[in-house]
Amino acid sequence: PGTGSSGMEACVANLIEPGDRILIGVNGFFGDRIRQMAERQAAEITVIEEDWGKPIDPARVEAELKNASYRLVALVHAETSTGVLQPIADIALLAKEYGAMMMLDTVSSLGGIEIKVDEWGIDACFSCSQKCIGCAAGLSPITFSDRAVEAVKNRKTPVSSWYLDI
Repeated sequence: PGTGSSGMEACVANLIEPGDRILIGVNGFFGDRIRQMAERQAAEITVIEEDWGKPIDPARVEAELKNASYRLVALVHAETSTGVLQPIADIALLAKEYGAMMMLDTVSSLGGIEIKVDEWGIDACFSCSQKCIGCAAGLSPITFSDRAVEAVKNRKTPVSSWYLDI
């Protein structure tokens, strides 16, 4: 139970440990919220920032992935604040190619457009019940891949959130 932000925080708190290198695409309000949550986990953050209303360019993601090793790439699938849809299949493929886990916010897309979590190789995905699904507010479905579950099991530090520890 909780809002989409609780699903976001569950994913961030469970997958990020202090010092982890995280690549975050920010092109709206909720991409920046992921950044803020990653800061609270003491992650080493690189942000690819784009103007609100424009998608994150996969070529920019690849350039960053070539520069450094990242534990996680995080994006908002359809940025709630603008409605912009990311080219997620391409970006998720790049994350996998460079050995990073892929986290996806589907708060405004789940139930409205096709989301191929397994096919795209998304390691952690979260949403909420009240947007496209059209149910009462208060639920945040999340899913973790086998790789993400193993990452949580093999953490060196305890998950920073007692309530959202999976």
